[in-house]
Amino acid sequence: MREVAFIKQNKEKWLNFEKAIFGKTLKNPDELASLYVHLVNDLSYAQTYYPKSKTILYLNNLAAKAFQKIYKTKREDTNRFVHFWKTEVPLIVYQYRRYVLYAFLLFGTFVGIGALSAAYDDSFVRLILGDQYVNMTLENIEKGDPVAVYKSGSNWGSFIGITLNNLYVGILSFIYGVFGGIGTGYVLLQNGIMLGSFQYFFYAEGVFWESVRGIWIHGAMEIFAIVIEGAAGLILGASILFPKTFSRMTSFKNGVKDGVKILISTMPFTFAAGFLEGFVTRYSNTMPNWLSVGIILLTLGAISFYYLIYPFILNKKLQKEHAII
Repeated sequence: MREVAFIKQNKEKWLNFEKAIFGKTLKNPDELASLYVHLVNDLSYAQTYYPKSKTILYLNNLAAKAFQKIYKTKREDTNRFVHFWKTEVPLIVYQYRRYVLYAFLLFGTFVGIGALSAAYDDSFVRLILGDQYVNMTLENIEKGDPVAVYKSGSNWGSFIGITLNNLYVGILSFIYGVFGGIGTGYVLLQNGIMLGSFQYFFYAEGVFWESVRGIWIHGAMEIFAIVIEGAAGLILGASILFPKTFSRMTSFKNGVKDGVKILISTMPFTFAAGFLEGFVTRYSNTMPNWLSVGIILLTLGAISFYYLIYPFILNKKLQKEHAII
């Protein structure tokens, strides 16, 4: 069957399904599940016979929304709080996985730009980090404690101040997405260039490993969360620029709703990173390598699993469940 005929044959059914998903009158979960089976069949057919068609993107987006609606309206064995973290957020992340990839690519590019700029311009680090910070760090390196800056202030004061600042950066990154994602890109640019030049500075001074085993104790979750918050901002921007089959306002509302959920999901990791920076990083030069590296791998592994692995596991599991219906 030609694609045009396939679309013409199923168009009305898909539009009715959209109304069932996004309309004010909700169908019961069993009806939605039944409709979802038909949608998955159409998606599979399109993937087989029209692999490069935009129809696949449309049906895939509709199927992802159906997942959320079914699991939102269906009576859960667990409470709403558990459902939010265990099912809702991972499914949203899976739906917008391309934007998570875009955020990582953008941030990685900016980190590279920062490192290269620092490597070829001796004044660049001072331009980005400031003379006071650079001079202070050089003094600490001479004293044999490159990350001594993290020992300043009280534990609780550092924890609260750092956490509030990181929350502010994350919220700002998301809100700036309203400018078509450009504002979010700017926040990623600032933080990426800062990180790249910051790490190259320690490398140039011959204390790269000492900085890594100290800074990344809290940095693994802190930086990862910033990237995910950037993805949320890109989602918001894309909802305005690319409404697809929805009205621009409906698309914007969906972008805000989904983006806010992703933003909220990063906050526990941001709090954890702040706690580690306030209470643990300051002891990095006295703890054994295996402990600092272990903390880094554990924190990086936990947040990576939640955002990069678990969404795919959950999606695959739910697809199998619905295929049996």
